[in-house]
Amino acid sequence: MDNTQSAFLALVKQVSLVRMNLTLLGWDTRTYLPPAGTDFRGELTASLSAQELALSAGPQMGEMVAYFTAHPDELDTQAQQVLRLVKRDYELNHEIDAADYADYQRTLTHAQGVWETARDAQDFSLLQPDLEKIVAMQKAFIPKWRHGQATAYDVLLDQYEPGMTVAQLDSIMATLKAGIKRIQDCLQTQGVVPRADFMSRAVPEDLQEQLVRTVVQRLGYDFSKGNLSRSTHPFTVPLDRNDVRITNRYDVHAFQMSLLGGIHEAGHGLYMQNFNPAYDYTPLADAPSMGLHESQSLFNEIFIARNPAFWQGEYARFQQATGTIFADIDEPTFYRGFMTTQPTLIRTEADPLTYPLHIIVRYELEKGLFNGETTVAELPALWRQKYQDYLGITPPNDTVGVLQDIHWAGGDFGYFPTYLLGQLYAAQFMHTMSQELPVADILRSGDYQQITQWRRERIHWLGASVTPQQLIQKVTGEPLNPQYWLDWMTQTFKTAYQVTDK
Repeated sequence: MDNTQSAFLALVKQVSLVRMNLTLLGWDTRTYLPPAGTDFRGELTASLSAQELALSAGPQMGEMVAYFTAHPDELDTQAQQVLRLVKRDYELNHEIDAADYADYQRTLTHAQGVWETARDAQDFSLLQPDLEKIVAMQKAFIPKWRHGQATAYDVLLDQYEPGMTVAQLDSIMATLKAGIKRIQDCLQTQGVVPRADFMSRAVPEDLQEQLVRTVVQRLGYDFSKGNLSRSTHPFTVPLDRNDVRITNRYDVHAFQMSLLGGIHEAGHGLYMQNFNPAYDYTPLADAPSMGLHESQSLFNEIFIARNPAFWQGEYARFQQATGTIFADIDEPTFYRGFMTTQPTLIRTEADPLTYPLHIIVRYELEKGLFNGETTVAELPALWRQKYQDYLGITPPNDTVGVLQDIHWAGGDFGYFPTYLLGQLYAAQFMHTMSQELPVADILRSGDYQQITQWRRERIHWLGASVTPQQLIQKVTGEPLNPQYWLDWMTQTFKTAYQVTDK
């Protein structure tokens, strides 16, 4: 066997190339694939997935991982960083049977097509058999994935947020629930409810798309390295740093949803377009965790696009682009309406103050599902009950309830908490950035290059060369701290609701 650094990196590149093909297939499946083609696509995806597993977790990779783990000095610093990630991936999957893995991928492709049908029919029972199969398969994989984690759900969390545990998340969730309740009580007793009737005014879909294109380009997303398509659920697909595709959805009477959705996905895209080129064809060309990936999309969506200074600079351009639609609404009124907080059924349409409650619902359901406390069949009823308990509203049907997200049909159990963690990371990054840059002045100017460059240099360029814990410490000087999120939300919503501290 050729135990050289060049041979090791050549094998890593082969894995990367197969994954790029799978990523491209995934993008096409969720955008342009005709419904009748789902089963054929499932076979193709299963075949490529088996090839990817054979390369990333097969005997050749196993021998190289063992050799270089014993002889790390034969790798340069960057190759050692690659080894850390490749070894983690190998140890996760090398015990998984190739046929089982291919069947799992085939099941996911089929389930995502069924999810679309079930949404249209407002009927969870159509998806239930596929979802039960996915959960059963993951439960069978978990003993092979487990490396010392306390619970089955810890195993899934670790795949998206390395090092995160149920014990840590339970504490974070409790802190946020209490903090959100305090803020809500303050707004209710001391605030002035903003006027928000204009938020449902009709804005043509093509105009919404053009608004998104214009804003995200100025926020740094490079259309020479990406594009914007439409999909049922917005998502971002990275083939490589020069091909990062985003999608969005539109509703004539919900311009805020499309604007924030596009800005959110462009945050993911900006991250991926700015990895160090030296990391090409290696797992270093990625975020250290999905929570940190989400931090960059949520930094865009919340800490820029919901910042009062952003709209002080942006609103005149927005009015010009939309013609007479908002001509009678001044900027302060618009911003306060834009920041109205109220319970919503749809996670992606939630304001940032209530958004964590949507994640807490999903987190508790997933945790119960994999730690043996509930079943797939019980999910719709439990979903309705938790929405009533936490948000005070009950979904009238499955489409706006348990079927609203594609994640479970795609096997992404353990992913949802990263959205919440992303908000916390983003708030902490904003706090640090504000100590170093005149953020409000930059946002008012409409020229966001300094903010974009700060993020590129401090976060994006590093890729996955550091762990999540190392990155947050390196950028902010301390571990993850949810208090920055609570402080930002408190001040921002007090501003929107005209609360004055007495």
